[in-house]
Amino acid sequence: MMEVHVLASGSDGNCTVIECDGEAIVVDAGLSCRTLMSYMDQEGVDPKMIKSILVTHEHSDHVSGVGPMARKLNVPVMCTMGTYKASRMGAVDFIPYGLKDSFSIGPMRVTPLPTYHDAAEPNAFFVESDQGKVAIVTDTGKFDFRIEHALKVCDAAVVEANYDLEMLHNGPYPPSLQRRIEGEHGHMWNKDTGMALKRNSSEKRKIFLAHLSRKNNLPDLARETVAEITGIKRMKIDCLEFQGDTRSFKVKG
Repeated sequence: MMEVHVLASGSDGNCTVIECDGEAIVVDAGLSCRTLMSYMDQEGVDPKMIKSILVTHEHSDHVSGVGPMARKLNVPVMCTMGTYKASRMGAVDFIPYGLKDSFSIGPMRVTPLPTYHDAAEPNAFFVESDQGKVAIVTDTGKFDFRIEHALKVCDAAVVEANYDLEMLHNGPYPPSLQRRIEGEHGHMWNKDTGMALKRNSSEKRKIFLAHLSRKNNLPDLARETVAEITGIKRMKIDCLEFQGDTRSFKVKG
């Protein structure tokens, strides 16, 4: 079966490893290479399994460790040309893809899904194999039909629940930043994520709430909101609890 290792998720940094049949891909590397390597060791991820680093977009909390990790592991970096040009990865083995492309890495088939974010050419990923299907969807102000379809058919969804609207409005961010976060090219909030999951219900799907804001959300609040909207038991909805927290879970197709 497939295994998902969420090593970091939030504005401080993001990194997820998807493992299948002894091979693995990394999605984003937004912390230092040393930190992410220690988190991989903590979760039992063998660096020798990693075949490529995939990048969703160029913001530092997604790419700051990409170059060093790619060079240390001697693996290529895959992202859109727009993301590559907007990033500062240094010298890496770069393999571009288009937003209409699908491609294979070992036993996994990867399909980019366009997202709506204030970045050059951002995307989410739908990863499938004979063992299961995983959707990794963060950093988007809305879910279009392609993302909603991925949420419906996947066996595990690592999906953004960035903020609680009341906390955002009453928090420390200035109005201009609040508007950016709320906008169609910002982030998803707990209620909208819950509604999307309800529209695309699936009894067997694993839900992992991702990219929670430290200032505008709380793990318990995010889980409670999504559970209340979807009718899914709160104990079946997971997320990282604190900086340095990591999670691994198996995906059954």
